[in-house]
Amino acid sequence: MTESNTEKASNKKMENTKNEKQIIGIIGENGSGKDTFCGFFQKHLPEAEFLKFSDPLVAVLKIFFKEVSREDMQWLANNLRERFGGDILTKAIERKIENSEKSVFVLNGLRVMDDYLFLQKKGGKLVYVTADERTRWERLQKRNEKKDDNVSFEEFLEREKDSTEKEIPEIGENAEFFIDNNGDLDNLETQALHVIRNLKKNL
Repeated sequence: MTESNTEKASNKKMENTKNEKQIIGIIGENGSGKDTFCGFFQKHLPEAEFLKFSDPLVAVLKIFFKEVSREDMQWLANNLRERFGGDILTKAIERKIENSEKSVFVLNGLRVMDDYLFLQKKGGKLVYVTADERTRWERLQKRNEKKDDNVSFEEFLEREKDSTEKEIPEIGENAEFFIDNNGDLDNLETQALHVIRNLKKNL
């Protein structure tokens, strides 16, 4: 039996949908809980691949140093963007996506407008995870993930003015999903599940 034009179009549409890669971007200030939020995503959306914009920065710095500082990451990101263009980190992310067999990607750590424009170009959805300044500062003190996390509240606020940080709230205003992470972990997981349920309608 000859396949009709309508059937061909329908099959082609299904093929495109199947092959299309779905992308979710996570943006948030330092200490807002992006990694914890992504942990809940991994728990409830195991089919996704998780990528961090900071991974190339950490990988380079660990070649030279035993410990990685937030200040060094900011310096390296700024200099890479100045030398190779504002979209240099998105190029690394894009290459990983293109070489992956996964169809769902969660990109953790968008920070600048070039990151957001990349997400838009790919038709992705943005999730903004945020919390009050003092709450975020206190979390960084307890976490002590980077060797220079233990700073005064005043210095923490000063770092928020860096070019790698200052665009975050403005970009976050464009997010499809807003996560208020001033509560406890149960509340954060509930919000993560809400986002996942909404996203799965299009996955």
